[in-house]
Amino acid sequence: MRYDEPPAPELFTWEFATDPYPAYAWLREHAPVHRTKLPSGVEAWLVTRYGDAKQALADPRLSKNPAHHDEPAHAKGKTGIPGERKAELMTHLLNIDPPDHTRLRRLVAKAFTPRRVAEFAPRVQELTDQLIDQFATSGSADLIHEFAFPLPIYAICDLLGVPREDQDDFRDWAGMMIRHGGGPRGGVARSVKKMRGYLAELIHRKREALSDLPEPGEDLISGLIRASDEGEHLTENEVAAMAFILLFAGFETTVNLIGNGVYALLTHPEQRARLQASLTVEDSSLLETGIEELLRYDGPVELATWRFATQPLTIGGQDIAAGDPVLVVLAAADRDPARFADPDTLDLGRRDNQHLGYGHGIHYCLGAPLARLEGRSALATLLTRLPDLQLALEPSELRWRGGLIMRGLRTLPVEFTPVHESGRPSPAVP
Repeated sequence: MRYDEPPAPELFTWEFATDPYPAYAWLREHAPVHRTKLPSGVEAWLVTRYGDAKQALADPRLSKNPAHHDEPAHAKGKTGIPGERKAELMTHLLNIDPPDHTRLRRLVAKAFTPRRVAEFAPRVQELTDQLIDQFATSGSADLIHEFAFPLPIYAICDLLGVPREDQDDFRDWAGMMIRHGGGPRGGVARSVKKMRGYLAELIHRKREALSDLPEPGEDLISGLIRASDEGEHLTENEVAAMAFILLFAGFETTVNLIGNGVYALLTHPEQRARLQASLTVEDSSLLETGIEELLRYDGPVELATWRFATQPLTIGGQDIAAGDPVLVVLAAADRDPARFADPDTLDLGRRDNQHLGYGHGIHYCLGAPLARLEGRSALATLLTRLPDLQLALEPSELRWRGGLIMRGLRTLPVEFTPVHESGRPSPAVP
């Protein structure tokens, strides 16, 4: 390091969690592929430049299978979701490579279609309105716990076919998972085990009741059981693992998309005013580009999930040994000035916006269309129904969760003029 260079930033502190972008800017300039020790004790390479990140996300020499990790004893079991191995939930899309990944994704795609997501839009809007109904008359709310968290939980439960009477259990299990950054690791594993037991029973019941032909509005678990490719079906473990990862990966990314998105709008009043003006005249074009910009500017997934080098390779001029973990820093890549003009500026109308918020290549997020649908519904409805929404705390008083992969707020207290709508019911959710 030259004497006139600033010192390397400290990573993964609470201060870093609040605003990691200056540290990522330093890494992009001075150490774009940087080896560091993570809070868990595992050492990994961080890839921070857009070009290198895009290459790494699509490089077949970087495996998703944890079996390729040349891990020391102290790192055993610290690179995945706590408890997923013991619960036999490893065979999902985030942990496997081709050809198994190709087969599994093809089968899942037959059930989790864009048409199925589009047909689900009215239910997402209904849930959005019901949740807002529950706090609209109070004049204040915590948008994480009262809105951003329950919306994707109830939505994915409905989509999967979890009966309404069981959905609060899922909400409790998911609540433990979303606290994994600051809570006991054993608590997450226990929740995973309970969810696995429930899914096994639910899948068995649905398999027994499955009709010969698909029925209109059939739930996603039934679709996963039914999905076949030249006579080949998903195993029960694969169906359970897929349902689990849709819930685990799907709900937390959407919680953070809504929470981070609302926070960004409330701290950028000129952009928020642009969006509200377009919604007033029922022009959805700025909402469409705006969601993409919020995903780029302060997206829900800070680091892509784990990859492991299957052979020696070079990324960004840096040699990486076989067995080394590699983490692509999506948040850093999406603020790379070599790819995005004025990357630290929020511009809801940004057109050239090939961000990496939901990944790239064969592991591009299968649930991205559902997350975008929920994000659009949440932001448009909040800004329309609560037009004077504002933060109830100073931004410096907010706290961010200290996890590795995800980026999101612990709470988001807001204030607004109470809305009294005579005759509008406020039904319980779900």
